[in-house]
Amino acid sequence: MAFNLDKFLNAFETKDADKLIKFLTDDAILQDGNNEPLVGREAIGKAVGDFFELIGGVKFNVIRRWIHPDSIIVQGEVTFTRLDDSEITLPFADIYYLKEDRIQKLYSYIDINPLFERDSA
Repeated sequence: MAFNLDKFLNAFETKDADKLIKFLTDDAILQDGNNEPLVGREAIGKAVGDFFELIGGVKFNVIRRWIHPDSIIVQGEVTFTRLDDSEITLPFADIYYLKEDRIQKLYSYIDINPLFERDSA
């Protein structure tokens, strides 16, 4: 079964960490910006599950995708719904390295700080 980016993003959009980690190799690495890398399905699944508890929802808009035999590069926008139902749309770029039709490395470039910022007015 070939890796399907849309199904992976759907697992993220449905906030299903258990389904999401099935797209990863056992030794997968998630590097989110300049944060410490997460290594392994279990660590990634826990971190993603914890993140899902902080948001109401998420929806991806893929603008461009470049598909190579062992990697995919994605440019897009992601709209987050906060727990108070307000929304914010942020640009992102992801680089996926694949091994045996699963994600072995995922480098995600997005500044999610605005998601958690609140107006002081």
